[in-house]
Amino acid sequence: MLSRFFRLAENQTTVRTELLAGVTTFLTMAYIIFVQPAVLSGTMFGMKTGMDFGAVMAATCLSTALATAIMGLYAHYPIAQAPGMGENFFFVFSATPAAAAAGYTNSWEVALGTVFISGLLFLALSLVGVRAKLVDAISPSLKNGIAVGIGLFIAFIGLQNGGLIVKDPGTLVKLNAHFSSPDLVVFFFGLLVTLVLHVRRVRGSILWGIIGATVLAVVLQFLLVRMPESVASSKLVKESMLMTRFTLAKGIVSAPPSLAPTFFKMDLVHALSLTMLPFVVVFLFMNVFDTMGTLIGVGEQAGFIKNNTLPRAEQAMLSDAIGTVAGAALGTSTITSYIESAAGIEQGGRTGLTAMTIALLFLLALFFSPLIAMVGSYAAITAPALVMVGSMMMQNVLKIDWNDPSEFAPAFLVMIGIPLSYSIADGLALGFISHPVIKLLSGRGKEISLPMYGLAILLLVYFVLVRGGMK
Repeated sequence: MLSRFFRLAENQTTVRTELLAGVTTFLTMAYIIFVQPAVLSGTMFGMKTGMDFGAVMAATCLSTALATAIMGLYAHYPIAQAPGMGENFFFVFSATPAAAAAGYTNSWEVALGTVFISGLLFLALSLVGVRAKLVDAISPSLKNGIAVGIGLFIAFIGLQNGGLIVKDPGTLVKLNAHFSSPDLVVFFFGLLVTLVLHVRRVRGSILWGIIGATVLAVVLQFLLVRMPESVASSKLVKESMLMTRFTLAKGIVSAPPSLAPTFFKMDLVHALSLTMLPFVVVFLFMNVFDTMGTLIGVGEQAGFIKNNTLPRAEQAMLSDAIGTVAGAALGTSTITSYIESAAGIEQGGRTGLTAMTIALLFLLALFFSPLIAMVGSYAAITAPALVMVGSMMMQNVLKIDWNDPSEFAPAFLVMIGIPLSYSIADGLALGFISHPVIKLLSGRGKEISLPMYGLAILLLVYFVLVRGGMK
């Protein structure tokens, strides 16, 4: 029955491959289960926003499972949905403070209201097919540039999460020279296992890399805890021990946290005030283009895009719109398509069965949070998977028309803009604005469709009047 419903034979895949791909994607994005409540509650930053950590965690798992299940059952794509990184920081550091500054004592509830309204607008755009038409209007070179840009972004995040690339006040980033630190040891081991198995064409190489890194992290933690006092007192060992953020699970099963503190707590009345409307626009913009970029990127990687068109684009885009509305009602920020889905696709996932596996695992995570926390909250374990996936997405650079500057220049701006701006949406904007302008000024304006011209104008207005006017 599964084979017929998800058309496994038609997509040249098997139940085993789809399940394995789902587990792989889940492990690479499981961090959101704990990062999202840490961000929205303010515990990550040593402050209190008023949102309950446990309730946000439950809302995150439920909304992720719902949106991803819709993606799997309705759009039949192996793409996961979850609260977006970037949107959650904007929620805490921009929308919530703005609501408080406007005199609203229930600031986080007002911020949830802006997410809910932006989700409704997002849903409307999806139902009338506007978003799908925009995807089809993007040139093939730009589509492949988006895939490469997202690949670079994924790899960059992986290198940061693994501890190999660190912040530097002078050059912004630099190489971490502490190669003996547990973080880097775990990262390099996981990457080596993944690469060797991948070269040998072993199925599940990414998942085996994650498992191998987890086992090594457990061993290292066990040794560090039981290290003799005379050895542990040395400066080098102390520094290494401080670098590691891994903690052993204190259990396996736990009761799900209550959803009550955030359930249906959004304030829609104040969210519609003139003060908060710009934030509705920003949330809408971020969601539209984050999702669009991810769908194009992973679609190119998996070979879903045919004749410059993504089949079932309307259904795919409907899932995160519904997820955002449901997520705000449950108590979490904007739901978007996850670039970590590329990990499962690289593992062989090609149908909605992969997405359904991810959805089920997020529901189970509510009951196995200690175990998931051990793997998902230690970024060095899953970082090798992101680096591997990012490197594989680089092959799309060969599909860009390098003989036409009006095509490769905007594509390059997207490729370099996504990782350097640390935002898929902002990186896409560079290409979507420059592409029509270059074509028009070079006398080839007819090669650009009207939707792309309209989008370029809207983006310019957005960046000049909305983003430029926001603090």
